[in-house]
Amino acid sequence: MTIAPKPLTGELDSPARPQSLSDLFISFTLLALQGFGGVLAVVQRELVDRKRWLTQEEFIEDWAVAQIMPGPNVVNLSLMIGGRWFGLPGAMAALAGLLAVPLVLVLGLAVLHDRFADSPQVAGALRGMAAVSAGLIGAAGLKLAVTLKRSPLPMSWCVAIAALGFVLVALLKCPLIYVLAGLGGLGCVLTWHRLKA
Repeated sequence: MTIAPKPLTGELDSPARPQSLSDLFISFTLLALQGFGGVLAVVQRELVDRKRWLTQEEFIEDWAVAQIMPGPNVVNLSLMIGGRWFGLPGAMAALAGLLAVPLVLVLGLAVLHDRFADSPQVAGALRGMAAVSAGLIGAAGLKLAVTLKRSPLPMSWCVAIAALGFVLVALLKCPLIYVLAGLGGLGCVLTWHRLKA
């Protein structure tokens, strides 16, 4: 059963949109199956470049909101996108697509890992996958950094905040919640003052 999309208030300026609830479900299922170890690179490529459901700016704004909400970022994003186009049924279809098939796969992998955890080949494969995931996340971060050119803050301030965040989390091992609250709050205050001026 397909439901034609109904535009909601504040409809996106994107050239495309999901065609039905099943389109949302299948798209988020495929997205989830590609996103082992980190979905940021996959989400941006699928929703902005391939599906064109969001512009780059809309993706950055929605991803920022998804990050500050409680829960996994991509789950929050799926709820926002599904809800934007189809209300509550859309949010539930996107969420189900994101979780259903991957949940079955993860349970199967957990059973296999329990049986073969002591194998050096399995340990090596997992280390290799971790390196690939780190590379994907780094590449996505660089691709998204292009939007900083349109930020009200000067690029040097953005780079300084990002570098400080890296130092606090990666090197000094500060809790992420404090770094997010502190540097996120600082970024908001500085942006507000720049927009006010």
